Amino acid sequence: MILEVCCGNLESVHEAVKGGAPRVELCSRLELDGLTPLWEELREARALYPALKIHALIRPREGDFCYCPEEVAQMEADIETALQLGADGIVIGALTEKGDVDVDVMQELVSLVGGRASLTFHRAFDVCRWPFEALEVIQKLGFHRILTSGQAPSAQEGTDLLRELQRRAHLTILPGGGVNASNARRILELSGCRELHASASTLRPDGRKVSDAKKIAAILAAIQ
Repeated sequence: MILEVCCGNLESVHEAVKGGAPRVELCSRLELDGLTPLWEELREARALYPALKIHALIRPREGDFCYCPEEVAQMEADIETALQLGADGIVIGALTEKGDVDVDVMQELVSLVGGRASLTFHRAFDVCRWPFEALEVIQKLGFHRILTSGQAPSAQEGTDLLRELQRRAHLTILPGGGVNASNARRILELSGCRELHASASTLRPDGRKVSDAKKIAAILAAIQ
């Protein structure tokens, strides 16, 4: 079983490593559900933890996942920068206004990665109108995993869809959303999945969400 920790800052990366997580998704602005990380934080995380798997979220703005050509160009530039700084994985997603996977944009971004990194389709999946059709499209595009709550408010509430996605999938279904030590094993058992995504964070007095090594270790202990 693998736990991926969503880290919105470098301090969270330190906590993830301390807690024993083998992989992180690095981003910024968790209060906006995550945006593209600060490059200096990716650079430092890579230098400090050469064995840690670091996946970089590429999301240029908050809001919906329908991107104009200028935003796609920004995502292309950001993907290239993330890869140059040593990211092991790229986390992306784009939809049409109707709620389908934007195949044209995704093909463009996937081809840019060109097999240089692992590919995760992020929680844009949770607002796709036809999840099983979206699964087929994402698989054909060459993604390695889909991060999803099962189109529910939390992964615990979405286990029915997670289980059916896992049954149909030829890629990894990565449950995320409200994952903690008390429900982690149950989510895995009900969904049949073998990876989990959690921020395992604590809200600091200054309003920042920072991952907590003790919470991370507790989740890992629960799923071993």
